[in-house]
Amino acid sequence: MAKQGNIRISSENMMPIIKKWLYSDKDIFLREIVANGVDAITKFKKLVDLGEAAADDAEYCIKISIDKDAGTLSVEDNGIGMDEEEVEKYITQIAFSGAADFLEKYEKAGGEGIIGHFGLGFYSAYMVSENIEIYTRSYREGAAAVRWESDGESTYTIEACDRQERGTKIVMHIAKEEKEFLEEGTIRSLVEKYCAFMPYNIYLNFQGKDDKPLNDTQPLYLKSPKDCTDEEYREFYRKTFHDYHDPLFWIHLNMDYPFRLKGILYFPKVKSKVELERGKVKLYCNQVFIADNIKEVIPEYLMLLNGVIDCPDIPLNVSRSFLQNDRQVQKISKHITKKVADKLTGLYKTDREKFENSWNDISVFIKLGCIKDEDFYSKVKDIIVFKDLNGKYQTLADFVAEKSAEKEDGEKPAEAAEGEEKPAAAEAAEGEAKPENAGQSAENAEEKKEEKPKQPATVYYVSDEVGQAQYISMFRGAGLNAIVCDTFIDPHFLSYLEYKETASYRFLRIDADVDAALKAGESNADDDKALVEAFKGALKNTSIAVKAEKFKSGGIPAIINVSEFSRRFGEMNAFYGLAGADADRDMTLIVNTANPVVGSFLLLDAEKQKFVANQIYYLAMLSYKKLSPEEMKDFSEQSVSLLQDYIK
Repeated sequence: MAKQGNIRISSENMMPIIKKWLYSDKDIFLREIVANGVDAITKFKKLVDLGEAAADDAEYCIKISIDKDAGTLSVEDNGIGMDEEEVEKYITQIAFSGAADFLEKYEKAGGEGIIGHFGLGFYSAYMVSENIEIYTRSYREGAAAVRWESDGESTYTIEACDRQERGTKIVMHIAKEEKEFLEEGTIRSLVEKYCAFMPYNIYLNFQGKDDKPLNDTQPLYLKSPKDCTDEEYREFYRKTFHDYHDPLFWIHLNMDYPFRLKGILYFPKVKSKVELERGKVKLYCNQVFIADNIKEVIPEYLMLLNGVIDCPDIPLNVSRSFLQNDRQVQKISKHITKKVADKLTGLYKTDREKFENSWNDISVFIKLGCIKDEDFYSKVKDIIVFKDLNGKYQTLADFVAEKSAEKEDGEKPAEAAEGEEKPAAAEAAEGEAKPENAGQSAENAEEKKEEKPKQPATVYYVSDEVGQAQYISMFRGAGLNAIVCDTFIDPHFLSYLEYKETASYRFLRIDADVDAALKAGESNADDDKALVEAFKGALKNTSIAVKAEKFKSGGIPAIINVSEFSRRFGEMNAFYGLAGADADRDMTLIVNTANPVVGSFLLLDAEKQKFVANQIYYLAMLSYKKLSPEEMKDFSEQSVSLLQDYIK
């Protein structure tokens, strides 16, 4: 016959595991102990409200004290306290939780504010303590005070004591190797990190009523947005994140249904590229700190922001796997994303100037969000702007429309060039003039026009305004424009846009192709062939392709051209540390036949052709990338030689 029984866990075997593995950061013990004190006070206040306990005039607070001589760190509250039976239940029996039992009894009376787990949380103190004493007295009239002590092994002592005050005092005898927790500076920093917004004042080495608490019991995010001033938002930001630069703007989250969520997200002003790596979004549960940057609750791309989010519906001690699979958490994450998108869209529509002035600081976060989250992209795609070569910020749609309008203004309306589609007005005029076309309807003509597949608009971009200066000069000279995409995320974002908007846009870096508008027309094919052959024979770099083109501007002798596909493929492989896809193998040196030096090249003797061809190549390469050590040495020697010839 099968036999059933209860599994029993020996505390002797369990305590070493708790001491070593309970939390990844041992300093979190202070949060657990202080949170238990807050829990005890909240319980007592609830009992007073229900008329089950008598109130007094004492301030509800937590007192932390350090005694270096005794080697102790103490945390004391004036909450509900415990009697001997409760100490046996909630301290000695690890599996029980005072908060859980209290909630079960008083949930109908509104006990949602209980946060502590006076079970495992208490035992976290053994990660830094070699011995712990508890002095406690219950709120119940006539209850005897109790002292409990244990070294964290398998035994404990419990006895009566002479404590007169209601509440609990926990005295931790700090282990020799953990003496840092007897330093006032350490405790202050831990309170600031874990207990900054706990709902009752926390004092360190309390001396009297003039002492200032370490925490803020009424943080700004708990207030209604309509009751907060801009200066209060800025001051809260400076105090919380120790950043004395004002944030660009902020979002105040405040809702109670279908879940409870309060908080403030700040868009910081980025002062260096290092700061783009990670902001700090602090997650709280009922004003108790849980962790920084929990991506299961706050989307990863929002980690570039600074903020405080308080969500009572998230357990204080919970695994990441739980958060990943919890539907409520997923709803919270989506709501935060929506509020951020709404804020950005609202700012774009109501204060375009402020939006554009902030763009350089927020663009990386927005672009990363689009790549990571398709829903976010759908919400903000119409407000993504790009700076053009004139410093003007435009959406892609506006940029392309402006480009098309400028092109139409420059075309002759009367006659279309051979091979080009005639303007609609010209076709209509011809239709009226020719009787044989009189029966052709305007609808049929429109249908024919619509049958032609729409080609994506080509958008040129600049990734380095200094390095690509000569290309920019050529574009400006030809009346062309380009957008500036010079952040680390732009190559990925442009590829993402091409994927999402395949029919609308095609992106080419300004040095990836020679736009027809830059060319002055066809030159003599035989001369071009001879020029190319002469250049190839003179260049030390025998692997580079050479091509001749006649540009409208003769100021630049040559440019380096690499196809957009080859360059992007090479950058992608370099990013992932892969070999075998060097974009330089696809380089083409395009010599400008309109340049006087290039125009005279074939008249030079072989020695001078070598000198001039390589100097032109080096100048073109410097605008594309760094020269190799050998090339730089040769370029320097040739440049010095030119200077010497000049001063002779």
